[in-house]
Amino acid sequence: AHARAGGGLCGDHGRGGRRGVTLIQYEHLAVVAALTGRSRVEPETLRRNVCVSGINLLALRDARFRVGNVVFQGTGHCAPCSRMSEAEALGPGGFNAMRGHGGITASVIEGGTFALGDPVSFLALIAPAPAPQQRTLGLT
Repeated sequence: AHARAGGGLCGDHGRGGRRGVTLIQYEHLAVVAALTGRSRVEPETLRRNVCVSGINLLALRDARFRVGNVVFQGTGHCAPCSRMSEAEALGPGGFNAMRGHGGITASVIEGGTFALGDPVSFLALIAPAPAPQQRTLGLT
């Protein structure tokens, strides 16, 4: 696959930015399949771009990491969407089956290519963006 810096994967409909690429952990596919009564689930059914194995993907949420010669920055959890419960996805219960198993979103920092079997390498921990301050409205 080819990834564009600041964008996403070439040929994907994604817009780039903080959600340029979505990643899911291979080991979670069996869990989602079991929770939905299926023998197996494919990553594309879950609307994810990249499937990785052998690494705790959630640990890369606020980190820079490399796959092939592409550098990504994890930007957050990839929460399931309501489409997971549609018949062409996972069907009834699909949304709940995906909770906690949706993977992460990432931006492409350095574009390039990666292929099946390329290792995922941790590069650096990035401080998460501060949460927006809540404002209290005063009633007078």
